[in-house]
Amino acid sequence: MTSSSKRIVVAINPNASFGRGREVGPAVVTTLRGLGHDVTSLIEPDFAQLLDATREAVRTKPDALVVVGGDGMVNLGVLALEGSRVPLGLVPSGTGNDMARGLGIPIGDTEAAIESLVDALQRSPRVIDAGAIGFAEGRARFACILSAGFDALVNERANRMRRPRGRSRYTIALLVELAKLRPIEYTLTLDGVVHRERALLVAVANNLSFGGGMKVAPDAQLDDGLFDVVFVRPLGRLAFLRIYPRVFAGTHITDPRVVVHRAASVRVEAEGVVAYADGERIAPLPVDIDVDAGGLRVLA
Repeated sequence: MTSSSKRIVVAINPNASFGRGREVGPAVVTTLRGLGHDVTSLIEPDFAQLLDATREAVRTKPDALVVVGGDGMVNLGVLALEGSRVPLGLVPSGTGNDMARGLGIPIGDTEAAIESLVDALQRSPRVIDAGAIGFAEGRARFACILSAGFDALVNERANRMRRPRGRSRYTIALLVELAKLRPIEYTLTLDGVVHRERALLVAVANNLSFGGGMKVAPDAQLDDGLFDVVFVRPLGRLAFLRIYPRVFAGTHITDPRVVVHRAASVRVEAEGVVAYADGERIAPLPVDIDVDAGGLRVLA
């Protein structure tokens, strides 16, 4: 090792993007080792084992943790780094890649993403916020967006489906849930103020997008110490289908039925709804979410 080399842990999801990104992890490790860095590569058969192995590696205080995969791998990194000052690097190879999008890391070009990481390793890390979640069975963390509503119902249905494999099952799940579209009775507590709302979904956003570029909270900032809390008041199916494409440009927030509040502390309550964060299943509502201001250092 030279004086400029670093000790880097690389956690890899070989099944990112349904296996299409499995060559990205080895390319990251090979490049970093070629530059003289001391690299520990972690691949495990499932999320829980990889999280345990990553937490163990972080306890040795490496110079960086790099995750290779999608937003689920970002979530793994955020969990593993709780209470640590080790910076998080990201080479996106998943289906959504919304954290990379929010951080300005190249998507769909592995070489450019690795170059971006190598450059960032030479600079001071960027300090951003994270979200801390409390629920009946424990606690969790997230970097992008916690959602609880229509999109979470689609995720729940898709996760229960055995076929088809790949993204098409999410399309099928979306169509099934759209046919059953109904408002949910929410109680939202935002910085201590209670709001009772009938809505189709609630999103507690640290980042601007989720779901592969859906800019649900286009004005959200990663480092302002606040969440953008977005909820969509009741819409019929046709109105929902008209407004849905606008979310990719972020122009849906001009519709009066889309409401945005900013808050540092949020409690979301509703019957029969499960919260998802960074695309990962968290827990049935209620959940309490607090900004961990400056709680994450990132290589971006």
